[in-house]
Amino acid sequence: MLVKRVLIVGAGKGGSALLEILHNTEKMTIAGIIDTNPNAKGLKIAADYGIPTSTSLDEWVTEDLDIIVEATGEENVLEQLLEKRGRKTVVIPGSVASIISELMEEKESLLERLKLQTNNQELILNNIHDGMIVVNDQEIVQFVNKSAERIVGIAKEHFSGQDIKHVIADTRLPHVLRSRRKEVNQRLILENGKKVITTRIPIINDEGQVVGAFSVFKDNTEVMNLAEENTDLKEIKTSLEAIIQSSDEAISVVDENGIGIMINPAYTRITGLRETDIIGKPATADISEGESMHMKVLQTRRAVRGVRMKVGPARKDVLVNVAPVIVDGKMKGSVGVLHDVSEIQTLTSELKRARQIIRNLEAKYTFDDIIGSSTEMQIALEQAKVGAKTPATVLLRGESGTGKELFAHAIHNESDRKHNKFIRVNCAAIAENILESELFGYEEGAFTGAKQGGKKGLFEEANMGSIFLDEIGELSHRMQAKLLRVLQEGEIIRVGGTSPIAIDVRVITATNINLEKAIMNQTFREDLYYRLNRLPIYIPSLKERIEDLPELIDYLIQKINQDYGRNMKSIDEEAAAYLKNYHWSGNVRELENIIGRAMIYMDMSEEVIRKKHIPNLMSFAGTSQSLKPGTANQTLQNAMEQYEKQYITDVLNEHDNNKTRAAKALNISIRNLYYKIEKHNLA
Repeated sequence: MLVKRVLIVGAGKGGSALLEILHNTEKMTIAGIIDTNPNAKGLKIAADYGIPTSTSLDEWVTEDLDIIVEATGEENVLEQLLEKRGRKTVVIPGSVASIISELMEEKESLLERLKLQTNNQELILNNIHDGMIVVNDQEIVQFVNKSAERIVGIAKEHFSGQDIKHVIADTRLPHVLRSRRKEVNQRLILENGKKVITTRIPIINDEGQVVGAFSVFKDNTEVMNLAEENTDLKEIKTSLEAIIQSSDEAISVVDENGIGIMINPAYTRITGLRETDIIGKPATADISEGESMHMKVLQTRRAVRGVRMKVGPARKDVLVNVAPVIVDGKMKGSVGVLHDVSEIQTLTSELKRARQIIRNLEAKYTFDDIIGSSTEMQIALEQAKVGAKTPATVLLRGESGTGKELFAHAIHNESDRKHNKFIRVNCAAIAENILESELFGYEEGAFTGAKQGGKKGLFEEANMGSIFLDEIGELSHRMQAKLLRVLQEGEIIRVGGTSPIAIDVRVITATNINLEKAIMNQTFREDLYYRLNRLPIYIPSLKERIEDLPELIDYLIQKINQDYGRNMKSIDEEAAAYLKNYHWSGNVRELENIIGRAMIYMDMSEEVIRKKHIPNLMSFAGTSQSLKPGTANQTLQNAMEQYEKQYITDVLNEHDNNKTRAAKALNISIRNLYYKIEKHNLA
């Protein structure tokens, strides 16, 4: 490489700047720098660099120079240089040199800013608590932060420049590069045994090209420790007090002896009573008319709702809800919430109008509304909660009346689509000839009676939200094919239209028929079945989770109290046992019907449901007797139960008590088989 020899004439600000720039340039060497002022800044800098300096021009211009830079800005100096230069020497005027100097300074400034920005970004990423790994489109690691080193247990030098699969064998970043879709909050077990929660996102440029991907992950152990720290009792107490004080609901709290320990400003606003009137006083201190619900709850350990009474010196008409505070089985006090009846009456009419508007646009229920602590129900709930966090199509299976629609509502409300629409469609309730236009919409003129301008279908209405297709097994083959296209392509075509319309809809389906049998009978498409069955959730029947019956009864009593304006408290043991021995073919829907019928015919003064109030049911609480041909002294239900017990015993014996093979032979789930084994005492 040919190196140019450069002479700088002028050691002021411009010359000094050029000296700094050219000194760091490999393609040029500074032969010297000249200035008539021996104290010029540039001469001192040059001396530090070991570059020759001078105050005279004559001894230099005859040198073998490639470039002379005039940095004084004086025309007479430029003229001298042009006269005295060598034949091959190029003279750069001061104005040009000044521009070059400014450009070079600007370049250096920009490089410094870019370097600072890069360093700041790297400093930030290295100090976040979550691990981060970035790969390019060739799956090669480009960046790894310190947290990733710590969590994965591999030093940075073993990451950078490596194929990500060589560092983390089970990584899904290559899959994200290919699919171009992000994966949110996924679980991964690293080779060092750590369990992490990771989110993987493709990096797509402005031209739509995938240029890489990155993952951000958190050590689940750290998350658990953080959760424990956040449950510090002092922090919770402070937070709860702040919530109570800022609430618009009138709240009062008493201890286990019924002595007032807290009220909030809203309570004072409604009742007119201040802290000095309540705190340290008996729970009866605020009552003008009626009995203390705090004392009743402390005695019975049961919540009361919707009790009307008058409180305070102004005898304010209120509705009271009071709940017990029980810790580790011990009564610690109770919390009461007062509602101004006049405000309730005003809001009720507004609420009715609002309900009409939103009832078809959003899901009403959450997982908190699904009652049941049995193993079978908890398994279903856990599966549904996992499904809510993924975009996968969900298939809800179970008998009629088990609560499939509640699960659909809850899955939507637990997902990241909860703020968008939730559309419900009963595929069996809409006539075949209009179902297609209802689901996919239609264009103007598509058929006689079509609206001007066409109409959106339910899939379009549900865009960015969820659509619940109930009774999916009732679809015709033609509609099954169209639904399959929606699931595969993520687009619909309106009736009478030709252009596909892209949609982003979460599909939740439900059925109470045996789809596998329907496939064998060629009434249901096998390819659609595999699309729908990505995340199947079996909702157990009531008879499979009979231990949930007390919870369900309590819940239904409170619900029907609200609907009928009753104040029913509970059900007695004899009535509960009677219901427990019934074969619930109609599931929870049938149970609600029976509890409702019992409450309708009860006297308004009665508070406990007894056996005499319950309609006559078919009991199957018989003893285990051998089923013999010609036996006529058993109910049909008893006979069926006895036959089921014997048949399961025979199948288990045939398969050497291998429960997996026995369940397969019986065509039931292994969970269902375990339930029946326990039910018939076959273990």
